[in-house]
Amino acid sequence: MDMICSVVTRRNRFTLIFFLVVVIIIVLIPAVSSDSGVFSVKYRYAGQQRSLSDLKAHDDRRQLRILAGVDLPLGGSGRPDTVGLYYAKVGIGTPSKDYYVQVDTGSDIMWVNCIQCRECPRTSSLGMELTLYNIKDSVSGKLVPCDEEFCYEVNGGPLSGCTANMSCPYLEIYGDGSSTAGYFVKDVVQYDRVSGDLQTTSSNGSVIFGCGARQSGDLGPTNEEALDGILGFGKSNSSMISQLAATRKVKKIFAHCLDGINGGGIFAIGHVVQPKVNMTPLIPNQPHYNVNMTAVQVGEDFLHLPTEEFEAGDRKGAIIDSGTTLAYLPEIVYEPLVSKIISQQPDLKVHIVRDEYTCFQYSGSVDDGFPNVTFHFENSVFLKVHPHEYLFPFEGLWCIGWQNSGMQSRDRRNMTLLGDLVLSNRLVLYDLENQAIGWTEYNCSSSIKVQDERTGTVHLVGSHSIYSNASLNVQWGIIFLFLSMLLHALVY
Repeated sequence: MDMICSVVTRRNRFTLIFFLVVVIIIVLIPAVSSDSGVFSVKYRYAGQQRSLSDLKAHDDRRQLRILAGVDLPLGGSGRPDTVGLYYAKVGIGTPSKDYYVQVDTGSDIMWVNCIQCRECPRTSSLGMELTLYNIKDSVSGKLVPCDEEFCYEVNGGPLSGCTANMSCPYLEIYGDGSSTAGYFVKDVVQYDRVSGDLQTTSSNGSVIFGCGARQSGDLGPTNEEALDGILGFGKSNSSMISQLAATRKVKKIFAHCLDGINGGGIFAIGHVVQPKVNMTPLIPNQPHYNVNMTAVQVGEDFLHLPTEEFEAGDRKGAIIDSGTTLAYLPEIVYEPLVSKIISQQPDLKVHIVRDEYTCFQYSGSVDDGFPNVTFHFENSVFLKVHPHEYLFPFEGLWCIGWQNSGMQSRDRRNMTLLGDLVLSNRLVLYDLENQAIGWTEYNCSSSIKVQDERTGTVHLVGSHSIYSNASLNVQWGIIFLFLSMLLHALVY
């Protein structure tokens, strides 16, 4: 009888533990996938043998219609004391592999690190697994020769010594002195097409991008917060938005909302109908997203600046650039702006930290103790920056995010460059169809409305925050640790 009772007790314990295990799997595992907040991009023909003609026919069918919009999962952090970059996840190749690329509206070329690269980063403290692109692993990938029209356009004409049987090279040098060099390839890029409220379906388009064979500066192997590459969303015909628009896959309109509080945010291609955004015209014939700035206001006072500071012309105006973390102002604007901010608290003891940040100790509320800074633009559009946005905590101090462009490299001298410091927590709309740009303060962890160009239907596009593999591994580790404890209890 005791043995029977023992067996029954053990069976009941087994039943109880088995039930708990099932509950854990049901409850915890969905939490792991949903926390990522990402619509996964999957290749439609995965696991199937498809001919190149099938793939081409598929692409041709896609080109017959304009998409309602494109939803790119976004990750990153807006902290000014770090790289502060935002990145999107895209799929490249057939079969598709995921790549994490920095979103950069200040450059035109999309590129990813290539298998031939010896000086490329192999790991990243951001937590994702870095992937080197190998054209041999993709049945849809092909080299771009020197005699292709794209190569002529990017290089301003035929390259000396570059013949038809050679791959078209590229070299991109950024404002911070870092550079990437390699050759152009053409392959299928996977992305998420908006198909309903907070719903997407997988779509793709053939895009020419750089295969990075040599990186330098912050793009090299010493960069701890490395990514797979850069997604150039600039104005030129070589950018991803321009290439997709040329095949009538999308309208040349996109928007981003960078969440400086929670990280991630919204990045969508398409006609945004909500929130409403006031627009200012882009300065024509400029390589970047330049707009005419008309005045700078600190609190209730306008800075007295020379009239020529706001004249239109070459290299004039303010550049809107999501690939830049801080905000750079000409010395003639920077000096009186910072002086006006500091003068609000006469007893401040100012320190220069890391030879670049103007910092001080302050124990009160910065929004109560310091003024808003408002930039005014053509068409009565303004950009108000609150103290908690241009001041950031660093090593027990408050530091000013404004930077003197006259103290930077020659390319930034006397340049106004507005980066994530002022773009975060705002919906920024780039309308290249009408050559205008605009913004509005917005909760970037919420959603926006994008209109289908064909049907007029309006769909919700939500925010994303790409979590790193490291955080997912921690969650899986907790699950398996708990399961191990239950199994131990079962055995003993």
